[in-house]
Amino acid sequence: MEYVYKEGKQIDKESLKSLYEDVEWFAYTKDLDQLAEAVAHSLYVLSIWDNDELIGLIRVVGDGLTIIYIQDILVLKCRQNQGIASELIRRVLIKYRNVRQKVLLTEEAAGVRHFYEKNGFESCDQGTLVAFAKLG
Repeated sequence: MEYVYKEGKQIDKESLKSLYEDVEWFAYTKDLDQLAEAVAHSLYVLSIWDNDELIGLIRVVGDGLTIIYIQDILVLKCRQNQGIASELIRRVLIKYRNVRQKVLLTEEAAGVRHFYEKNGFESCDQGTLVAFAKLG
C-alpha cells in the first residue's frame, strides 16, 4: 500500500478530530480550534495519508537545535502494528539527528514501553536520567 507522507502544520480540523478520537484522545478534541492552533504552532508536523484519510501523525515541539519533544504520535487503530508509527519516529529522528535531547512522555499501557524502546528511547526509570512533570 502506498501512503503519502506530508510535512505541514495546516491539517483540517475534521481530519484531526477523526484521528484523535479514533485513538480516544478526547481531551484534545474538546476544543478543535485549540488543537488546530497547537498543531499550527508546533516546530514540525509529519502526517501520513491514505488518499484523503489522515491515518497518522507525529508532532514535535522544541527549539530544533538542542531539544525536541515528541508531543503526539498517533495512528488510527485499524492501521496500528503495521510499522507506521515507527516510520514516523524514524523520520523525525533522522531530521533532528544532531539534536542532543529527544524527549517524550507517555502513559504506561500494554506494549508502550516495548514500542519506544525498540525505537531507540530509554525509559527514565531504567537509566541515569530523571524525569519530572507538572500536569494541570
